[in-house]
Amino acid sequence: MSRSLPSQGKLSDLITKELETMMIEGLLKPGDRLPPERELAERFDVSRPSLREAIQNLKAKGMVVSRQGGGNYISEDLGSDLRDPLLQAMSTHPEFRYDLLEFRDAMEGISTYYAAIRSTDEDKEKLTKSYNDLIEANKQKNPALEAKLDAAFHLTIAECAHNAVMLHTMRALFQMLAQSIAANLDYLFQHSEARGKVMEQHTAIYQAIMDSDPQAAKNAIHSHLSYVEDILLEVSRLESRRQRALKQANLLR
Repeated sequence: MSRSLPSQGKLSDLITKELETMMIEGLLKPGDRLPPERELAERFDVSRPSLREAIQNLKAKGMVVSRQGGGNYISEDLGSDLRDPLLQAMSTHPEFRYDLLEFRDAMEGISTYYAAIRSTDEDKEKLTKSYNDLIEANKQKNPALEAKLDAAFHLTIAECAHNAVMLHTMRALFQMLAQSIAANLDYLFQHSEARGKVMEQHTAIYQAIMDSDPQAAKNAIHSHLSYVEDILLEVSRLESRRQRALKQANLLR
């Protein structure tokens, strides 16, 4: 698909801005290989020297890297400033799980709402694939795979919302989100009915977006995250009682 460039400014700078826009919009993602020079030159209707200069601009900014064996790639570190070790530690400390759930309720409530309004047919195809992958992992009862695909499902929803700030915030927090989901599922799946319940909730979120029903989508994500919080609190209370019982038993010995 060709993209027209603005008519004013140095050509290589215009190409640079256009490629940056494609990254911001999520059309080019961290780790993606840039199309061959010839293809990009045809897409933008520019000369290859101008294109090469634009790519050098992006390399100087750390947005594009060259890899051994050839090819230019979007930097894996793009948008990763929130991947701080302290933030990653938060996802494994129980007392901060509720803060993250609260943040997710606010952030994903908005992204799910807009995904239902703005998602294109192509977006819905991607979301359907992500949803079907999650169903298969759920059937296999593989918690590690479920956690990974659960996080990917929520990230795909953010892509469908077509809000660059929300998308890159979610991307930057993806590793933290995946770790948190994995820890949450460890607790949730202590309840025999939780696996099926969580999948039902994901189905409700998916269906609301496919039906282009923003309020139903927002309600569905809120119900899902509220359920997760309720189960975590219940498990925490049970663990606290168990610890007290162990202490009492030790005192009576």
